[in-house]
Amino acid sequence: MRNLTRPGAGAILSFFLTLSAHGADAPSDVRSALESGRFGLHAAGDFRLVDGKCADCPTIPQALWYFQNDVVAVPKQNPADFSKGHPAQADVAEWAKGRDGKAAPQRPPLVWVGSPLQADGWKIEPTTGGAMFDGAENWVPFAVVPKIDSNLSYYDESSRRHFAGRPLSMRGRMEGGKFVARTLWPQDYRLTASNTTVKPLQSGETLSSLVRADGGGAQLPLAARILWQKDGAKPLQWSGKPVLAVMLNGAQGDDDEAHGGHFAIATGRFGPQGEWNDWLVNNFYNLDSVSEKGIIAATLPMDAYMADLNSGQSWYRPSYMLVAVLKDERAPALYQESISRVFNHFYRHDFVYRHATANCAGISIETLRSLGWNIPKQGPTSMVKAAAGLPFMAIKDRSLDSGKKAFDYMSAEVTDLYPFVAFEAAGKDILERVAAGKAAGKGFEGLLAEDIEALVYVRIPQFPSSRAFGQAPVASIDEYMKRTPEDKSQWKIVPVPPRPFPPELKDPDAPGEGLEPSSIALAAYGGFFGVTAVGFWHRRNKRRKQQ
Repeated sequence: MRNLTRPGAGAILSFFLTLSAHGADAPSDVRSALESGRFGLHAAGDFRLVDGKCADCPTIPQALWYFQNDVVAVPKQNPADFSKGHPAQADVAEWAKGRDGKAAPQRPPLVWVGSPLQADGWKIEPTTGGAMFDGAENWVPFAVVPKIDSNLSYYDESSRRHFAGRPLSMRGRMEGGKFVARTLWPQDYRLTASNTTVKPLQSGETLSSLVRADGGGAQLPLAARILWQKDGAKPLQWSGKPVLAVMLNGAQGDDDEAHGGHFAIATGRFGPQGEWNDWLVNNFYNLDSVSEKGIIAATLPMDAYMADLNSGQSWYRPSYMLVAVLKDERAPALYQESISRVFNHFYRHDFVYRHATANCAGISIETLRSLGWNIPKQGPTSMVKAAAGLPFMAIKDRSLDSGKKAFDYMSAEVTDLYPFVAFEAAGKDILERVAAGKAAGKGFEGLLAEDIEALVYVRIPQFPSSRAFGQAPVASIDEYMKRTPEDKSQWKIVPVPPRPFPPELKDPDAPGEGLEPSSIALAAYGGFFGVTAVGFWHRRNKRRKQQ
């Protein structure tokens, strides 16, 4: 598996040696990724930087296997545990019962940092784009990491113009006296209560209409508004406040398999000046294929999730975020520990990523439900269409897999299937039930209702690059089909190779996943036609005997 942005083990070792004395070629304000700051709710100093070949880490080997040639942070102690005898969501539900609303506390088993060094407040020189300034007259040569071969587009002149002169937070590494940046995060993205308008949804407005406004807002500036605040118009102080954030990433502009968008849940605290780049995002992707952008399912810092030059969401679509500002970290700490348990199951292949029934939205939302937040379900798209779609698509495409896929999509709970629907359902439930005091008094949603102080909507633009601009994601199969060519051979798709999971890492005693809905339906079809055929044969045989 070739990945040009990922340093090898030898390079990583040299980074660590450089860090021990800040390095002869590193400016004084370049620091270790662990030297200060946080990983979400946790102090960065509670972790250590390693690569996936680590032999003495408390993290499960299945998780480390995916990052053998990359930089990750693992906890020095108390990594999140999991139950080998339970499926992932049953594990979360059982674990939550014994916590009585309190986190353990345990740390994520692995944080995908990607870069050993960090620098804040630097600017790209406006004219040449070839130097990085540290706020004074001092400078260091600057470059960005190479483009992954399979990535369709990359940082270009429009990107340089977009970032030039803006204070940036960087993650990267030093190479021969040059800072090679892997992430570029605008520091003017800071969010503060004093600079954010209190503006509840107006008549005719919905969360859906906010996301769809201006075509999704990919080319508009970052914008935020407070949709609800506990103390009315009185400004609140967000500095240091814990958060639980619901992230919706939009549709890509050049990939017909990505109109559904993406979904994730983030946890963390606001920084002293409204910083949120160190929140932890829990990002689920298919582990069994190699992403063309280098994405690997992981818990990772917000700036890496959004602004990694190859895999960052902001490089290829607009995004939208609902931030629950809280007075206590109870709810986000419980979620972070729960989803860390789910990640342990996921890396072990106790269950696998499925686009219809266990995707980024479904895994995230079902974990919230397992914790006790009863986000209302909306049912499937259509069971009638599902039943008809299985044989129709199997015959039309001459593929049983195509028929099964159609059944699974039509029969799936839509809040688990569509990121947009999940985003709107969670936000609507906060506004209409949780913040309104109508939530259940016990469990996770009770904590959320008791601790929430504000709900903030944030629209995050797409970074300019050679990539086409994206738009708002779709919320139904009909909307999806309207956006794509009727002839599927005309779809823009980037083929990706498989990533086989080593059989020696599979636990033979792991709990089974159960059958997919389409497999059960197929068995029902077979049973129906089998019984019908037997009945027909029996009647025909009986008539022959009577003749």
